[in-house]
Amino acid sequence: MTLEGKVAIVTGGVAVIGSAIVRTLIEAGAQVVVADIDEPRGRALHAALGPRLTFVHADIGDDTALDQLVDVALELAGRIDIVVNNAVFYGDRGAEATRAEWLHALDINLVSGALLVHKASAHLARTAGAVVNMGSVGGKFGTAGRALYPAAKAAILQLTRNQAATLAPQGVRVNSVSPGWTWSDALSRMAGGNRAYADAMAAPLHPLGRAGDADDVAQVVLFLCSDAARFVTGADIPVDGGFSMLGPDQGRSARDWFERGA
Repeated sequence: MTLEGKVAIVTGGVAVIGSAIVRTLIEAGAQVVVADIDEPRGRALHAALGPRLTFVHADIGDDTALDQLVDVALELAGRIDIVVNNAVFYGDRGAEATRAEWLHALDINLVSGALLVHKASAHLARTAGAVVNMGSVGGKFGTAGRALYPAAKAAILQLTRNQAATLAPQGVRVNSVSPGWTWSDALSRMAGGNRAYADAMAAPLHPLGRAGDADDVAQVVLFLCSDAARFVTGADIPVDGGFSMLGPDQGRSARDWFERGA
């Protein structure tokens, strides 16, 4: 799956999952504009991955910053082929969240990505480009004590379908990827940096028996950005080790629950 000659914009590109996506796109041949507010990690990523990476210190909640990303991408080769909306804000106090907290979470997790796609859409149309929005299993199921993050992720799945329908006549494909529990900055904090512990906690909920790796997500993003997915649009690809195929019975039949006991 080659992306040679293509130009990509990846938001939130310096943390664990984002940097894996960036690395994978670069290894496939793309030039990548990485947007993030974490400048030290951005500079370190640039040093590690080399000249195919252009880091832009940007707050995607600022329309001027979004315009800058489009301009920087065009300066590389006069084209934009790929937009990956990966930036995320995890803060979530659930029902206790204030209006300001709601608006900030939706702005970063949903609205800014939608605006970036709109600003890049004319350029994507010229290259029959691809958009990948980052969803989550958190946007598909009820979770006690949370509200902001799951609501934004659920909205992303619907936005993806709307964008796909809108941009299909221009040859632009729009899809989403929904990870399950994935080794990331957030999961590492919850597991105290202990990957084995994270896998042990994930195993009962993920039939493949572990938490995901960032590269598991990155490889599916690569597929959706490549010509291998040329007839795929409006889809959500779960990268969750089987998490989302299980119901409340965790894949066990009623007979099994009764025979084993709860």
